Amino acid sequence: MLVQVQNSTDSVAERALVDWLNGWDGAGSPHGVATVNCDLRYQDETYHFDAVVWTPTSCVVIDVAGLRTDRGGTLQVPLTGEWTLNGIRAELEAGDDRPLLERSREHTFALQSWLAARGLGQRAVHGVALIVPLQRVPVQIEQKVHDPSFDVIVGDDADRLRHYFGILAEREAHRWTANDVAIAFRGMGILPYLPAPQRLLEEGFLGPIDVTLWHGSPAQAEAEQYAEDLAEAERLAAGRRFATPWYSPWRLYPREAGDIDFGRAFMRAAYALGMFVAVVWVLWFLITAFLTYGPG
Repeated sequence: MLVQVQNSTDSVAERALVDWLNGWDGAGSPHGVATVNCDLRYQDETYHFDAVVWTPTSCVVIDVAGLRTDRGGTLQVPLTGEWTLNGIRAELEAGDDRPLLERSREHTFALQSWLAARGLGQRAVHGVALIVPLQRVPVQIEQKVHDPSFDVIVGDDADRLRHYFGILAEREAHRWTANDVAIAFRGMGILPYLPAPQRLLEEGFLGPIDVTLWHGSPAQAEAEQYAEDLAEAERLAAGRRFATPWYSPWRLYPREAGDIDFGRAFMRAAYALGMFVAVVWVLWFLITAFLTYGPG
Protein backbone atom coordinates (compact mmCIF):
# COMPACT_ATOMS: atom_id res chain seq x y z
CA MET A 1 0.00 0.00 0.00
CA LEU A 2 1.35 3.41 -1.02
CA VAL A 3 0.64 5.95 1.74
CA GLN A 4 0.79 9.74 1.23
CA VAL A 5 0.43 11.84 4.40
CA GLN A 6 -0.34 15.57 4.26
CA ASN A 7 -0.16 17.95 7.23
CA SER A 8 -0.33 15.24 9.85
CA THR A 9 -2.43 15.96 12.93
CA ASP A 10 -0.22 13.53 14.86
CA SER A 11 -3.23 12.17 16.74
CA VAL A 12 -3.02 8.68 18.21
CA ALA A 13 -5.76 7.38 15.91
CA GLU A 14 -4.15 8.88 12.80
CA ARG A 15 -0.72 7.46 13.69
CA ALA A 16 -2.30 4.04 14.17
CA LEU A 17 -4.02 4.22 10.77
CA VAL A 18 -0.84 5.32 8.97
CA ASP A 19 1.18 2.56 10.64
CA TRP A 20 -1.39 -0.05 9.63
CA LEU A 21 -1.54 1.10 6.02
CA ASN A 22 2.25 1.27 5.76
CA GLY A 23 2.44 -2.28 7.08
CA TRP A 24 0.40 -3.66 4.18
CA ASP A 25 3.21 -4.74 1.90
CA GLY A 26 2.91 -8.52 1.81
CA ALA A 27 1.44 -10.75 -0.88
CA GLY A 28 -1.85 -11.20 0.97
CA SER A 29 -2.28 -7.56 2.00
CA PRO A 30 -4.55 -5.02 0.29
CA HIS A 31 -2.84 -3.05 -2.48
CA GLY A 32 -3.52 0.48 -3.59
CA VAL A 33 -2.77 4.08 -2.65
CA ALA A 34 -3.95 6.02 0.40
CA THR A 35 -3.88 9.75 1.00
CA VAL A 36 -4.20 10.93 4.61
CA ASN A 37 -5.54 14.40 5.49
CA CYS A 38 -6.78 15.64 2.13
CA ASP A 39 -9.47 18.12 1.11
CA LEU A 40 -12.05 18.24 -1.65
CA ARG A 41 -13.55 21.48 -2.93
CA TYR A 42 -16.95 20.78 -4.46
CA GLN A 43 -19.93 23.10 -5.06
CA ASP A 44 -18.42 25.89 -2.95
CA GLU A 45 -17.94 23.54 0.00
CA THR A 46 -14.68 22.15 1.39
CA TYR A 47 -14.73 18.59 2.69
CA HIS A 48 -11.88 17.32 4.82
CA PHE A 49 -11.16 13.60 4.65
CA ASP A 50 -9.13 11.85 7.32
CA ALA A 51 -8.10 9.38 4.63
CA VAL A 52 -9.14 8.18 1.19
CA VAL A 53 -7.94 4.76 0.03
CA TRP A 54 -8.06 3.64 -3.58
CA THR A 55 -7.58 -0.02 -4.40
CA PRO A 56 -7.96 -1.61 -7.84
CA THR A 57 -11.50 -2.60 -6.84
CA SER A 58 -12.73 0.15 -4.50
CA CYS A 59 -12.55 3.67 -3.13
CA VAL A 60 -13.03 4.08 0.62
CA VAL A 61 -13.35 7.27 2.68
CA ILE A 62 -12.11 6.65 6.23
CA ASP A 63 -13.17 8.84 9.14
CA VAL A 64 -10.95 8.18 12.15
CA ALA A 65 -11.76 8.71 15.80
CA GLY A 66 -10.02 7.78 19.02
CA LEU A 67 -12.19 6.28 21.76
CA ARG A 68 -11.43 7.53 25.28
CA THR A 69 -12.19 4.78 27.75
CA ASP A 70 -10.34 2.70 30.29
CA ARG A 71 -13.07 0.06 30.30
CA GLY A 72 -14.20 -2.39 27.67
CA GLY A 73 -17.77 -2.76 26.58
CA THR A 74 -20.22 -2.42 23.71
CA LEU A 75 -20.18 0.63 21.48
CA GLN A 76 -23.71 1.24 20.25
CA VAL A 77 -24.09 2.94 16.85
CA PRO A 78 -27.70 4.14 16.36
CA LEU A 79 -29.24 5.38 13.15
CA THR A 80 -29.42 8.90 14.62
CA GLY A 81 -28.22 10.46 17.82
CA GLU A 82 -25.20 9.98 20.02
CA TRP A 83 -23.00 6.91 20.15
CA THR A 84 -22.89 5.28 23.54
CA LEU A 85 -20.52 2.91 25.32
CA ASN A 86 -22.29 0.72 27.89
CA GLY A 87 -25.20 3.18 27.85
CA ILE A 88 -23.02 6.24 28.45
CA ARG A 89 -22.14 8.83 25.80
CA ALA A 90 -18.97 7.67 24.07
CA GLU A 91 -16.03 10.07 24.27
CA LEU A 92 -14.70 10.19 20.73
CA GLU A 93 -11.62 12.15 19.72
CA ALA A 94 -12.45 13.18 16.14
CA GLY A 95 -11.79 15.98 13.68
CA ASP A 96 -15.10 17.73 14.47
CA ASP A 97 -18.06 17.35 16.82
CA ARG A 98 -20.53 15.98 14.29
CA PRO A 99 -21.69 12.36 14.61
CA LEU A 100 -19.37 10.10 12.64
CA LEU A 101 -22.27 8.57 10.71
CA GLU A 102 -23.42 11.99 9.52
CA ARG A 103 -19.88 13.02 8.60
CA SER A 104 -19.14 9.79 6.75
CA ARG A 105 -22.34 9.96 4.70
CA GLU A 106 -21.65 13.58 3.78
CA HIS A 107 -18.10 12.74 2.72
CA THR A 108 -18.98 9.68 0.66
CA PHE A 109 -21.84 11.49 -1.08
CA ALA A 110 -19.63 14.49 -1.90
CA LEU A 111 -16.81 12.35 -3.31
CA GLN A 112 -19.26 10.16 -5.24
CA SER A 113 -20.92 13.22 -6.80
CA TRP A 114 -17.57 14.83 -7.59
CA LEU A 115 -16.36 11.66 -9.32
CA ALA A 116 -19.62 11.40 -11.29
CA ALA A 117 -19.08 14.92 -12.61
CA ARG A 118 -15.77 13.69 -14.04
CA GLY A 119 -17.14 10.59 -15.71
CA LEU A 120 -16.27 8.22 -12.86
CA GLY A 121 -19.71 7.95 -11.31
CA GLN A 122 -20.09 4.22 -11.92
CA ARG A 123 -17.47 3.58 -9.23
CA ALA A 124 -19.06 3.30 -5.80
CA VAL A 125 -17.51 5.13 -2.83
CA HIS A 126 -17.65 3.43 0.55
CA GLY A 127 -17.48 5.05 3.97
CA VAL A 128 -15.84 3.63 7.07
CA ALA A 129 -15.75 4.99 10.60
CA LEU A 130 -12.57 3.65 12.19
CA ILE A 131 -12.67 3.69 15.99
CA VAL A 132 -9.31 3.26 17.71
CA PRO A 133 -9.43 2.70 21.51
CA LEU A 134 -6.78 4.95 23.03
CA GLN A 135 -6.18 2.26 25.64
CA ARG A 136 -5.99 -1.44 24.91
CA VAL A 137 -9.41 -2.46 26.17
CA PRO A 138 -11.86 -4.87 24.49
CA VAL A 139 -14.64 -3.03 22.64
CA GLN A 140 -17.43 -4.58 20.54
CA ILE A 141 -19.72 -2.88 18.04
CA GLU A 142 -23.50 -2.99 18.12
CA GLN A 143 -24.35 -1.36 14.81
CA LYS A 144 -28.01 -0.54 14.20
CA VAL A 145 -27.22 1.03 10.84
CA HIS A 146 -27.66 -1.28 7.86
CA ASP A 147 -26.10 0.61 4.98
CA PRO A 148 -24.05 -1.35 2.42
CA SER A 149 -21.89 1.70 1.73
CA PHE A 150 -21.13 2.47 5.39
CA ASP A 151 -19.48 0.44 8.11
CA VAL A 152 -17.97 0.89 11.56
CA ILE A 153 -14.73 -0.83 12.51
CA VAL A 154 -13.18 -0.85 15.96
CA GLY A 155 -9.81 -2.29 16.80
CA ASP A 156 -6.33 -1.69 18.10
CA ASP A 157 -4.56 -3.46 15.23
CA ALA A 158 -4.78 -3.68 11.43
CA ASP A 159 -6.57 -7.03 11.22
CA ARG A 160 -10.18 -5.83 11.10
CA LEU A 161 -9.48 -3.06 8.62
CA ARG A 162 -7.48 -5.48 6.45
CA HIS A 163 -10.39 -7.93 6.59
CA TYR A 164 -12.79 -5.19 5.49
CA PHE A 165 -10.73 -4.42 2.38
CA GLY A 166 -10.43 -8.14 1.70
CA ILE A 167 -14.24 -8.47 1.63
CA LEU A 168 -14.52 -5.49 -0.75
CA ALA A 169 -11.96 -7.07 -3.08
CA GLU A 170 -13.94 -10.33 -3.17
CA ARG A 171 -17.31 -8.81 -3.97
CA GLU A 172 -16.30 -6.04 -6.39
CA ALA A 173 -14.81 -6.15 -9.87
CA HIS A 174 -11.67 -4.43 -11.11
CA ARG A 175 -12.92 -0.84 -11.35
CA TRP A 176 -10.07 1.62 -10.83
CA THR A 177 -7.29 2.19 -13.34
CA ALA A 178 -4.05 4.10 -12.86
CA ASN A 179 -5.48 6.91 -15.02
CA ASP A 180 -8.59 7.11 -12.79
CA VAL A 181 -6.39 7.58 -9.72
CA ALA A 182 -4.38 10.26 -11.53
CA ILE A 183 -7.58 12.11 -12.50
CA ALA A 184 -8.76 12.03 -8.88
CA PHE A 185 -5.43 13.32 -7.54
CA ARG A 186 -5.33 16.14 -10.10
CA GLY A 187 -8.91 17.21 -9.42
CA MET A 188 -8.52 17.12 -5.64
CA GLY A 189 -5.45 19.31 -5.79
CA ILE A 190 -3.07 16.67 -4.44
CA LEU A 191 -1.06 16.19 -7.64
CA PRO A 192 2.27 16.49 -5.75
CA TYR A 193 1.37 13.26 -3.94
CA LEU A 194 0.49 11.27 -7.08
CA PRO A 195 2.74 8.17 -7.30
CA ALA A 196 4.54 7.34 -10.53
CA PRO A 197 2.58 5.14 -12.98
CA GLN A 198 5.07 2.28 -12.50
CA ARG A 199 4.23 2.15 -8.78
CA LEU A 200 0.47 2.23 -9.42
CA LEU A 201 0.78 -0.64 -11.89
CA GLU A 202 2.78 -2.59 -9.29
CA GLU A 203 -0.11 -2.05 -6.85
CA GLY A 204 -2.49 -3.76 -9.30
CA PHE A 205 -4.14 -0.81 -11.05
CA LEU A 206 -4.75 -1.42 -14.75
CA GLY A 207 -3.35 0.56 -17.69
CA PRO A 208 -2.91 1.87 -20.29
CA ILE A 209 -1.18 5.00 -19.01
CA ASP A 210 -1.94 8.54 -20.20
CA VAL A 211 1.38 10.21 -19.36
CA THR A 212 -0.10 13.71 -19.70
CA LEU A 213 -2.01 13.16 -16.45
CA TRP A 214 1.34 13.18 -14.63
CA HIS A 215 2.53 16.45 -16.19
CA GLY A 216 3.33 19.01 -13.51
CA SER A 217 3.77 16.41 -10.78
CA PRO A 218 7.05 15.36 -9.14
CA ALA A 219 6.59 11.98 -10.85
CA GLN A 220 6.47 13.48 -14.35
CA ALA A 221 10.02 12.37 -15.21
CA GLU A 222 9.25 8.81 -14.08
CA ALA A 223 6.05 8.82 -16.14
CA GLU A 224 7.88 9.95 -19.25
CA GLN A 225 10.59 7.35 -18.66
CA TYR A 226 7.86 4.73 -18.40
CA ALA A 227 6.46 5.85 -21.78
CA GLU A 228 9.93 5.66 -23.35
CA ASP A 229 10.60 2.21 -21.90
CA LEU A 230 7.22 0.99 -23.16
CA ALA A 231 7.87 2.35 -26.67
CA GLU A 232 11.30 0.71 -26.73
CA ALA A 233 9.83 -2.62 -25.62
CA GLU A 234 7.24 -2.40 -28.41
CA ARG A 235 9.98 -1.67 -30.96
CA LEU A 236 11.99 -4.67 -29.78
CA ALA A 237 8.91 -6.88 -29.89
CA ALA A 238 8.16 -5.74 -33.44
CA GLY A 239 11.75 -6.48 -34.43
CA ARG A 240 11.52 -9.98 -32.97
CA ARG A 241 8.37 -10.68 -34.96
CA PHE A 242 10.29 -10.16 -38.19
CA ALA A 243 13.62 -11.63 -37.06
CA THR A 244 15.57 -13.87 -39.48
CA PRO A 245 16.06 -17.55 -38.52
CA TRP A 246 19.19 -18.70 -36.73
CA TYR A 247 20.65 -20.32 -39.87
CA SER A 248 20.44 -17.20 -42.03
CA PRO A 249 23.75 -15.69 -43.29
CA TRP A 250 23.03 -12.46 -41.40
CA ARG A 251 22.68 -14.36 -38.09
CA LEU A 252 25.68 -16.68 -38.58
CA TYR A 253 27.96 -13.92 -39.94
CA PRO A 254 26.47 -10.68 -38.54
CA ARG A 255 27.75 -7.21 -39.29
CA GLU A 256 29.62 -5.52 -36.47
CA ALA A 257 29.26 -1.79 -35.91
CA GLY A 258 32.44 0.15 -36.62
CA ASP A 259 34.26 -2.87 -38.10
CA ILE A 260 34.70 -3.79 -41.78
CA ASP A 261 35.55 -7.50 -42.01
CA PHE A 262 35.92 -8.61 -45.64
CA GLY A 263 36.30 -12.25 -44.59
CA ARG A 264 32.99 -12.18 -42.74
CA ALA A 265 31.38 -10.37 -45.67
CA PHE A 266 32.71 -12.99 -48.12
CA MET A 267 31.43 -15.86 -45.97
CA ARG A 268 28.05 -14.16 -45.64
CA ALA A 269 27.79 -13.66 -49.42
CA ALA A 270 29.07 -17.18 -50.23
CA TYR A 271 26.68 -18.76 -47.75
CA ALA A 272 23.72 -16.78 -49.17
CA LEU A 273 24.70 -17.76 -52.71
CA GLY A 274 25.01 -21.41 -51.67
CA MET A 275 21.54 -21.35 -50.09
CA PHE A 276 20.13 -19.81 -53.28
CA VAL A 277 21.77 -22.50 -55.44
CA ALA A 278 20.50 -25.24 -53.13
CA VAL A 279 16.92 -23.94 -53.32
CA VAL A 280 17.11 -23.66 -57.13
CA TRP A 281 18.52 -27.22 -57.39
CA VAL A 282 15.72 -28.64 -55.19
CA LEU A 283 13.10 -26.88 -57.31
CA TRP A 284 14.74 -28.11 -60.55
CA PHE A 285 14.85 -31.66 -59.16
CA LEU A 286 11.17 -31.59 -58.19
CA ILE A 287 10.08 -30.16 -61.53
CA THR A 288 12.19 -32.69 -63.45
CA ALA A 289 10.87 -35.60 -61.42
CA PHE A 290 7.29 -34.45 -61.95
CA LEU A 291 7.76 -34.09 -65.72
CA THR A 292 9.49 -37.48 -65.98
CA TYR A 293 7.38 -39.61 -63.70
CA GLY A 294 4.22 -37.59 -63.43
CA PRO A 295 0.85 -38.51 -64.94
CA GLY A 296 0.50 -38.27 -68.72
